[in-house]
Amino acid sequence: MWKFIISYLKEFIHLLYPSICYACGNHLYDGEEHICIACRMTLPYTFDETIKYNQTYKVFKGRIRLQSASSLFYFKKKSNVQHLLHYLKYNGVEDLGNELGKIHGHMLSESELFSNINLIIPVPLHPKKEKKRGYNQALLLANGYAEAMNVELNNKSLTRLTDTSTQTKKSRYQRYENMSGVFACINVDAIRDKHILLIDDVITTGSTLEACAQVLLDAGCASISIGSIAIA
Repeated sequence: MWKFIISYLKEFIHLLYPSICYACGNHLYDGEEHICIACRMTLPYTFDETIKYNQTYKVFKGRIRLQSASSLFYFKKKSNVQHLLHYLKYNGVEDLGNELGKIHGHMLSESELFSNINLIIPVPLHPKKEKKRGYNQALLLANGYAEAMNVELNNKSLTRLTDTSTQTKKSRYQRYENMSGVFACINVDAIRDKHILLIDDVITTGSTLEACAQVLLDAGCASISIGSIAIA
């Protein structure tokens, strides 16, 4: 009797406050969470983790010394991937970050290209911006990667020194200039001789990740790999 009542109440609440897929906007069925099964099967996966010199890796060619690089999805404006990132970054759906990180992390854990990662670091937000938003979306993602890959997460060693202006309308060179001197490593011992997986949400020109990677390499880490949810 009680099971029937609880089930009925759940269905009633679902009608009032339906759970939706953050990619396509359709209602989720029982057992689905954050992203519907249809979207999980049809989103534009890059499968970067299967190819060494993939599109993500080539973004950084000649700019930074990388071990490996992978993005989960291809990004297009007004696409379902943009919907996912918008919910994560601006709508406060924090659980979505962990879920996306786990999806990509599981894929990387099965790739030889990412088999010797021993530290995961998210791209940091400036404290002022993190306080305003309430969270760092890269850290939410990194938690998912760390859980799926069973690798240590470190969000204390890399810090952001200045609150930079938005990168959205800047050229590639302007983005590079905007990132100069922005990041610093404040705990060298924690990253020394480590193979670090650096995490961010989306890659456009790669200037932010390039700046972070160079700081970590200069501080003595052994090698850098990159993971992101999407590449434009």
